[in-house]
Amino acid sequence: MNDLMSTFRNMIWNLTHRIRIADMIDILIVAVIIYELLLLTRHTRGSALLKGLFLILLIALLSNLLGLVSLNWLLMAVLQNGAIVLVILFQPEFRKALEKMGRTRVFSKGVRNSDEGNHLIVSELIQTIMDLSKRRVGALIVFEQQTGLQDVIETGTRLNAEISAPLLENIFEPNTPLHDGAVVIRDTEIMAAACILPLAEASGVSRELGTRHRAAVGISENTDAIVLVVSEETGIVSMARDGELNRPLTVDALKEILESIYTISTPKFSNLLKLLKRRTEGDENE
Repeated sequence: MNDLMSTFRNMIWNLTHRIRIADMIDILIVAVIIYELLLLTRHTRGSALLKGLFLILLIALLSNLLGLVSLNWLLMAVLQNGAIVLVILFQPEFRKALEKMGRTRVFSKGVRNSDEGNHLIVSELIQTIMDLSKRRVGALIVFEQQTGLQDVIETGTRLNAEISAPLLENIFEPNTPLHDGAVVIRDTEIMAAACILPLAEASGVSRELGTRHRAAVGISENTDAIVLVVSEETGIVSMARDGELNRPLTVDALKEILESIYTISTPKFSNLLKLLKRRTEGDENE
């Protein structure tokens, strides 16, 4: 016990008297890694596993303080092989992180178009989505951001067409060859239609939502894509981003989202997301 207290005092003295700039940078990097890990496992089964891992670490420290030799040996054996344990426990999260890193377009130039052209695109998209909503025609539109979606595009039918309301409405018209699946938009082009998206892994997705909404949440979990969904049953317009679904969207909210994508009024987008999240939480509580 005295040895442990002496070690603890030495550690505190080293932290307060011998800390260097390199040590501060080291601590900051570790803190960022832990923070990103917590964000990565949020709303997934990995969050419970991470809590369990921290609990094992706490019990190991307590068993050492209390002199529980056998228990401490067993727990330390688990922790000493932590790298293998982490890979096994967090395999889905590691896979998701590596996918994001590998598919990110580092040198992306973003949407390059005139303000007049961007306003026209936003107008065409709003017209399409609201018309589909009124007629209760299901639609799933994915807007590629920094994370490349080439593998998703290859699952559908290539179009490489300019964005237009008549074309989009015709794509999602029921009983047409391309109405099932998602449309992927890159910058100002409709890259492909009838694309297959991964379904949501998060357990928080409502059971009332169909495959179209689960696919929207699924692609937004694995990438930074912004996804707009029109419900076939209710005509409600929703947005999926960062694994979360925000619904319903008004015309004004839809306009702000599209303008943020096409860099017309980007600063308002974060405030809009907060408002939509509060509104969604309020509807769930009711």
